[in-house]
Amino acid sequence: MNVDRMVFAFAGCFILLSLALSQLHSVYWLWFTAFVGVNMLQAAFTGFCPLAMILKKVGLKAGCAFS
Repeated sequence: MNVDRMVFAFAGCFILLSLALSQLHSVYWLWFTAFVGVNMLQAAFTGFCPLAMILKKVGLKAGCAFS
């Protein structure tokens, strides 16, 4: 698995988790969903992703998007 796929997996898990928490606990968890979405959007245009930087340092191989 490369950095790109791991970033998408993390984002998907966090979005699903925050949506579930918004239904079970508080609607304010939707702000976390929006935060993840905004980070994905800005990463698409700038190429800057903090999680990708961390995963590269851990040793995952770079993909095409965050090289």
